[in-house]
Amino acid sequence: MPRVLLIEDDPAVREGARLALRRQGHEVAAAETGEEGLGRLRSFRPDVVVLDLMLPGVSGLEVCRRIRADSQVPIIMVTAMGDDVDIVVGLETGADDYVVKPVQARVLEARIRAVLRRVEAAPSPDGGVPAAETYGELRIDRAGLTVTCRGAAVPLAPSELRLLLTLSAAPGRVFSRQQLLQAVWEHSYHGDARLVDACVKRLRTKIGEPSRQPRYIQTVRGFGYRFDSPR
Repeated sequence: MPRVLLIEDDPAVREGARLALRRQGHEVAAAETGEEGLGRLRSFRPDVVVLDLMLPGVSGLEVCRRIRADSQVPIIMVTAMGDDVDIVVGLETGADDYVVKPVQARVLEARIRAVLRRVEAAPSPDGGVPAAETYGELRIDRAGLTVTCRGAAVPLAPSELRLLLTLSAAPGRVFSRQQLLQAVWEHSYHGDARLVDACVKRLRTKIGEPSRQPRYIQTVRGFGYRFDSPR
């Protein structure tokens, strides 16, 4: 039974989401504030966090930053702040997905299921048994779902790992943002292209890509991204 930590200050929204998710078979722990949510994170050990941004006290963004400091648990931000700047900031802070209120329970459920499936079916280049691959200083273990760079483990959130596995499964191939949305996030409407750009930015930072001349994840202007293996 998937464990969902719901951090939402609005009592009506929190209770409605809690009941809806329980009906879908989730075990749900609800928190009213960011501080309470961070405390429940350690004791409840959720499979996914559903996080409101506009919280009293510690903001949702700060909660996201603190979670990402030592955990790669999937985070879905759910908020009324739907401006582009708000969405980009939220995604670059480390959220795996972003849903603007009001959101129907079935949509939230679909997003939760998608984020939980994200690392369960890692793509393999030949469809056979996944194997570890080395690209320059980067080593990707598809079976173990681990990544190292210069011998050091790289902690990746599920969306970041899934994005890297998808791109590196076909080095040199250009993927459009829409193709990556379908492959990684399982949805593809236009507005969510920001998910891809924000996730690429976080992934490049984690694997130590030079900001102006990335070695592994190349931007193909007007099209999308491709994975290159440096010599």
